[in-house]
Amino acid sequence: MGLLSVLRRLKNSPEQEVRILLLGLDNAGKTCILKQLASEDISHITPTQGFNIKSVQSQGFKLNVWDIGGQRKIRPYWRNYFENTDLLIYVIDSSDRKRFDETAQELAELLDEEKLNMVPLLIFANKQDLMTAATAAEIAESLNLHTIRDRIWQIQPCSALTAEGVQVHTHTHTETHTHKYIHT
Repeated sequence: MGLLSVLRRLKNSPEQEVRILLLGLDNAGKTCILKQLASEDISHITPTQGFNIKSVQSQGFKLNVWDIGGQRKIRPYWRNYFENTDLLIYVIDSSDRKRFDETAQELAELLDEEKLNMVPLLIFANKQDLMTAATAAEIAESLNLHTIRDRIWQIQPCSALTAEGVQVHTHTHTETHTHKYIHT
């Protein structure tokens, strides 16, 4: 299950590039997941103030992953990255129940975006290693995922800290680009 199964359904043959948009509220664990996908050290992660791009080779796929900051002031800029998205990964902090309504609203708005119409959705129910984490089933219910009819979707319990549920067994090279927003 997880990312690889969604990729296999998405693309008929490997050796293809896949543009992945990695979104979610701040502190959900997006950058940590990105670093796990790239088999990088996760001991020093700071909040993403702009965006990170990583190209990761995995099982014949070249994954171009765009990790966009999730702070409230940055979210309006998300729409600048919707074009040509092959897969939307939405990360949720499973232990932050107080923000489930906020994350549900953001996800609903993303699913209504015309440029993301029909784009498959993978939800990482992150931080499953914490005792306070809601299960993937609880999150699916909270987000009303059962009502999604216009796209393939899947929810994957995971822990970006331990890499459980995240790893795709990457190999070869990884390219990294980090950018910050400049507000004028």
